[in-house]
Amino acid sequence: MKIRTPGTLLLAPVAAFAALVGFAAAPAQAAIWSSSDQWGNYTTSDNYILYNNIWGSGAGAQTIWANSSSNWGVWANHPNTGGIKSYPNAKKIVGKPLNSLSSLRSSYNVTVPSSGAYNTSYDIWDSNYDYEIMLWVNYRGAVGPLGTSQGTLTLGGHTWTVYKGSNGSNEVFSFLRTSNSTSGTVDVLPILKWIKDTKGWWGNVTVGDVQFGYEITSSSGGLDFTTNSFSVSSS
Repeated sequence: MKIRTPGTLLLAPVAAFAALVGFAAAPAQAAIWSSSDQWGNYTTSDNYILYNNIWGSGAGAQTIWANSSSNWGVWANHPNTGGIKSYPNAKKIVGKPLNSLSSLRSSYNVTVPSSGAYNTSYDIWDSNYDYEIMLWVNYRGAVGPLGTSQGTLTLGGHTWTVYKGSNGSNEVFSFLRTSNSTSGTVDVLPILKWIKDTKGWWGNVTVGDVQFGYEITSSSGGLDFTTNSFSVSSS
C-alpha cells in the first residue's frame, strides 16, 4: 500500500542513500541534465520540473537524466523489499480552477523493464495537496493502490478500476488501467469532472500539479525506466 504526501514535504529517512549514490549508473545517453541527489530537480525551458524524488525508507541508488521535458529517464537500483522507494517524475503546474478548464490532456510513451515492482502513473494534485488522483497506465509486481474498489469505469479514453482511500494526510483516488499500456493519450479533464460532478468527492478545486513518472518499489540490480515522450496541455 502507498502512503505518501507531496515530494516537497517528504523527509522519510533513506539511510543507505548517501553511501550508494556514488555507484549509480551514468545516464543512458548524453543528457543536458542528470542527478543522483535524493531531491535533485531541474526546471526545463518550457516550465516542466523534473524531480528525482527518492523518498521511501530502505531505498538504494537512483539517477535521473533528461534531454528535455519530454525525453528523460531513470536508472534505479532499489532492493527487493516492500514499500515504495521513489517516484521520479516530470511535473507541469496547471494552476487553474477545475470549472475554468475546457481541456486538460496528456500524452505519454515509455519503455519500462520486464522485472522489478513499480507502476507508471500520473499523480495529479489540487493546489492545496488535499486530494491526490493517480492514473496507473501500467504496473508490475507486488504493488497496489490505497483504498477499496469503486468498480470499473471507461473514461478519458481508457478503462480503469477505481479505488478510493486515504493515506492519513489526504484523500487518494486511484484509477488503474485494466490492461497495461506503454503509450497513449489521456483526456484528464473528464476524469476530474467525474470525481467532482458524478461522485461529489471534491468541489471546484484548483488543479495544481500534473506529475508523470515511475513509482518504484523494487529494481534490484539496476533497471532503466525511459520516457520517450511526454506532454501536458490545458486551456
